[in-house]
Amino acid sequence: MTQEILPGIELESGVRPDATVIWLHGLGADGNDFVPIVDEMRLPPSLSIRFVFPHAPVRPVTLNGGMAMRAWYDIYNANLSDRADLAGVRQSQAQVEALITREKARGIAPRRIVLAGFSQGGVIALYTGLRHAERLAGIVALSTYLVRGGELAAEASAANRDVPIFMAHGTQDPMVRLEWGDASRRALAANGYAVEWHTYPMPHSVVWEEIEAVSAFLARVLAPA
Repeated sequence: MTQEILPGIELESGVRPDATVIWLHGLGADGNDFVPIVDEMRLPPSLSIRFVFPHAPVRPVTLNGGMAMRAWYDIYNANLSDRADLAGVRQSQAQVEALITREKARGIAPRRIVLAGFSQGGVIALYTGLRHAERLAGIVALSTYLVRGGELAAEASAANRDVPIFMAHGTQDPMVRLEWGDASRRALAANGYAVEWHTYPMPHSVVWEEIEAVSAFLARVLAPA
């Protein structure tokens, strides 16, 4: 059965885009959350990128008392080890794969596609990108963590063993703790991935220096051939 395409927002940084960044928001937000980042990154004019900001489905979130909100998966509790609803993670993985397939149909090669996400969205960007069957341009994972890192060696796609990964985290993050992000970075390194790692004196948020670093990363991995 064909996976339904998630609704969302699209912006293009130039005419006839030849690259795509699929950017996934955090818990309780929607695709509008990171739309302003397109202008804030001040990307080189040589890059023509389609930014896709999908809206996560609305679902009850156990950790928030069962309140329904936009979420990429349910969060069961505050412990990292059994925090994420794996069925929900895999459902979101399939929805992101459908977005990748659509970009390919629009003429964007997989090697010109970046998966990016903040918090919950970063979980899905990592989970999907590391398992995607074709080489991607890169993965951006902000204030987030790796789900089922112990299964990565068996499930990872050989095509993305050398995919560039950008991770950043706030040293004052009370929601997704710094040690979770750092443990995720170390788990990726143990599996042979090269991770560009940044920390910033911030809570569960984004700061200007981080935006600049993401911009430089995108300019590098999406540089015109």
